[in-house]
Amino acid sequence: MSGTPAYRVRVAEDPVDLEACFAVRKEVFVGEQGVPEDIEYDEYDAVAVHVLAVREDGFTLGTGRLLHGQAAAAKVGGDLSVGSLGRLAVAREARGLGVGVALVRAIEDAARALGLTAVDLHAQTHALGFYERLGYEAYGPEYQEAGIPHRAMRRAL
Repeated sequence: MSGTPAYRVRVAEDPVDLEACFAVRKEVFVGEQGVPEDIEYDEYDAVAVHVLAVREDGFTLGTGRLLHGQAAAAKVGGDLSVGSLGRLAVAREARGLGVGVALVRAIEDAARALGLTAVDLHAQTHALGFYERLGYEAYGPEYQEAGIPHRAMRRAL
C-alpha cells in the first residue's frame, strides 16, 4: 500500500465512539465466534482505554481496549506496571488491511503514555502467530475462555 491509509486509529472519546466499539465486538465475538453477549461486555468497559479504527467515511473497522491499574491486576498477575490488551476485534471486511496491527500499536502507545512497562493479552490460539509477529511471547498453558482455547502472552514496552 502506498500513501495515507484509508482509516485512522484513535482513542474513543465519547459514548458514540464506545457504541461503535461495542458494535464491532458484537459482530466479531458474539456473531462470528458465538461468545455469549452477557459475558462480552463487563464492568471493565467503563474504566478501559478503548481504541478504534475508523474509515474515512466514518465506518468503524476495528477496536480494542487496554486495562490498567487495579482493573488489569487480576489479568496480569497483580503487577500494576503491566497493562492488559483485550477485546481486539476487526470487522470481516477490514481483515488483511493492517487494522489489527494498527490497533495493537495504538494500545501499546496508550500503555506507554500511562507509564506501563509491558502489555499482556489472552490470545485465541489461532491468533498466536499474529501476536508473535508483533513481539509478544506466549507463556503458561493453554486454557479455555468463553469456550475458545487461549494462551497468555506478554510484550515488554
